[in-house]
Amino acid sequence: MAVRPLEKAPALRLHALDNEDLALLSAHLQDALVRVGDIAYLPAKRRFALVGSRFDWAAEMEGRLERCRSGLHFEGVQRVRCQRVSREQPDAILELLAVTFEPGPEPPGGTVRLTFAGGAAICLDVECVEAQLCDIGPRWRTAARPTHDGVGEDAGVSSA
Repeated sequence: MAVRPLEKAPALRLHALDNEDLALLSAHLQDALVRVGDIAYLPAKRRFALVGSRFDWAAEMEGRLERCRSGLHFEGVQRVRCQRVSREQPDAILELLAVTFEPGPEPPGGTVRLTFAGGAAICLDVECVEAQLCDIGPRWRTAARPTHDGVGEDAGVSSA
């Protein structure tokens, strides 16, 4: 049986500059698979970045089950704290559930929280919401639509 090429979908490019923008970005990233080794914090540049395989929810609404390689980065990051994310296991896979923002005592600063299945989380203390999501790689079919069974409980947050 011959493999048919995937339909050409436009590359997603989103910028988030406030909480509403971040909610839209989060919806597109729901169920993205992220390898721990593909997460980086560059303190000198105050940048946090990751690369993952996002499930394309727009394609799913059209009856296609696809994933796409995507990059996400945040600017103005002052500190990163991790919960249940071990850098000693770079091949471990995290499933991203949501990206949220909690304003701090001095707006526009606050904390961006990346929440993963199983109770893992990464918290970014930021000067303001400034993020970008871009599709950067190939698109491929996946066998199933993601489900949310067994989402774990929270644990304490540690500094990274």
